[in-house]
Amino acid sequence: MEHSIWLYIAVMSLVSYLIRVLPVTLIRRQIKNRFLRSVLYYLPYVTLSVMTVPAIFSISANPLCGVAALMVAAAIAWFSGNLLLSATGACVAVFLISLF
Repeated sequence: MEHSIWLYIAVMSLVSYLIRVLPVTLIRRQIKNRFLRSVLYYLPYVTLSVMTVPAIFSISANPLCGVAALMVAAAIAWFSGNLLLSATGACVAVFLISLF
């Protein structure tokens, strides 16, 4: 049992390392394809959205809390561009909605 855990950790580490190193070693010149450049530009935003939006809607038993948090956070982010203020506003919105 103990040997298999260390083997799993080693394989997982190797795979994680290869995922990070292979693009750097295989792609040495500048990417000129406009489509691929746009995909790589928006990829972090899409990944963050995919991880965040489901968590927003499952924040509490009341789905209205998630909707209110999303609307407040989006409005604050749109007008101020401040991430900390946006997250704080979303937390306050969830707190206030859950009080009622």
